[in-house]
Formats: sequence, structure tokens, C-alpha cells
Amino acid sequence: MMRKHKYDVVSWYEQPEPEICPLCNRLIPDDQRDEHHLVPKSRGGRQTQFLHRICHRQIHALFSESELEKSYSTIEALLDHPEISKFVSWVAKKPPGFYDGTKRSNRRR
Repeated sequence: MMRKHKYDVVSWYEQPEPEICPLCNRLIPDDQRDEHHLVPKSRGGRQTQFLHRICHRQIHALFSESELEKSYSTIEALLDHPEISKFVSWVAKKPPGFYDGTKRSNRRR
């Protein structure tokens, strides 16, 4: 009788696809992954998207929940905003695990 280690063992486990942030197109490490409601949950939104924590925080620093619901409920709409575009071009050069504090926009004060 042959021992198990001599057989070719086929694993049923498949490595999950790496998460890519749709905003900055960088790989999302597990400790930096946030789930963003495209329409805020408080406004009835159910659809979510995984984003880098820094990208998610930047969205909420710039926009109120009503703005997110009415004008920025898609990734494409967010990317069209000039401040988000500027942020994405800056953060895209950083390593995937990069995190920096996010300041609230003067526009929202």
C-alpha cells in the first residue's frame, strides 16, 4: 500500500482572485480593504464595492451622503470629479499598503 504523500493530491481550494481597487487600480491588501456603499446605506443603498481604505476615506471626506446619492453613485462618476482625479493620480504612485490620514475638505465645513 502506498502512502498518501506519494499520490498526486489535487487540492479543491482555489486561491481567491486578488482584489483591485476600482478607483486607483492598485492591489488591495486584506488589512486595507473597506466596503463602500455606492449609494449610502442610510439612503437605502445596497450595492457595495471594495476599495482601499485611503480611497474610501477620501470619498467621504469630499462628499456628503446626499451628494453621493444624487451625483456620485458610480465609480465612473467619482472618477470624473476633479478632486478625486487629482487624488487618484497621487495615490496610484504609492505602494498598495500605503495609508495616510485624510482631512475633511474645506468645501464640506
